[in-house]
Amino acid sequence: MSFSAKVKNEVCRYTQLSKEEALAELSAIMRVSGTLTFAGNRHISFKITTENPAIARLVFKLLKEHFSIHTKIMVKKGNTFKKNNVYMIIITEDMNVKELLKEVEVLKGEDGILVLNYDISQNIVYDDKTRRAYIRGAFLGGGSISNPEKTYHLEFVTHNDNYAENMCKVINSYGLASKVIQRKNSYIVYIKEGEQIIDLLNIIGAHSSLLELENIRIMKEMRNNVNRLVNCETANLSKTVNAAVRQVESIKLIQNEIGLQRLPKNLRDVAELRLKSPDESLKELGEMLNPPVGKSGVNHRLRRIEKIADELRREGR
Repeated sequence: MSFSAKVKNEVCRYTQLSKEEALAELSAIMRVSGTLTFAGNRHISFKITTENPAIARLVFKLLKEHFSIHTKIMVKKGNTFKKNNVYMIIITEDMNVKELLKEVEVLKGEDGILVLNYDISQNIVYDDKTRRAYIRGAFLGGGSISNPEKTYHLEFVTHNDNYAENMCKVINSYGLASKVIQRKNSYIVYIKEGEQIIDLLNIIGAHSSLLELENIRIMKEMRNNVNRLVNCETANLSKTVNAAVRQVESIKLIQNEIGLQRLPKNLRDVAELRLKSPDESLKELGEMLNPPVGKSGVNHRLRRIEKIADELRREGR
């Protein structure tokens, strides 16, 4: 089961809703995953489609308990490669579908004509509880969340730019920073920051999924910190080894060209010690000198030796 399906299944268990919360949640589900069908004699029907049986059961329960609509859940095989079952809830004229669509404000009347409504009405979403319920419904109807082991990405898919912008405003009323992009014929409201996705999971009541994502974030951060430390240590070690190799080559060049006895005693002592101990750090070399010399002092002497070697190389060209 995908992480997205886990979140939706958890959210679907949140069923202790007031009529106002149920109205907001159902309005969002119907808006993003519903289809309006027109038949003869000006009859209409409304179909809610989902591949998640938990969502189908939730919609069935909300319709029955809060709107006294007794519908059925139909199941058919999907046409996709995975061939998942598709669950459909169809609300017809004899179930007062027009009254329901007007109540959830999917339809609104203009000059005596019913038209699709792409606004998020303040009659439905007007306080914290109804906002949370609406976001929850929008996620169930058209939302998804990526596997946090791979990437942080949560999105709501809609088919109207005006509705997407309104949805973005509702989400961002909680201090989040969701944005809208167009993908083919759809408009996507998305969040890509892990901490903000956790905040949204808290808003919709997916607390177990929130904790799982938080644990994954902590583990990923620990792995990244370890990798950074290892990379840093590796880079430092590589730098030290390369410097030591370069120093030994310079010392051998001086030894072959003019002899180490031509060097001042402080440089000769460091040069001879480096030849004997090519793997030691500057600090360790300094401690082996008599009298001991600090790391910066050893580094200064080795740089003078390399400078002398560079001058010999230029003269030998």
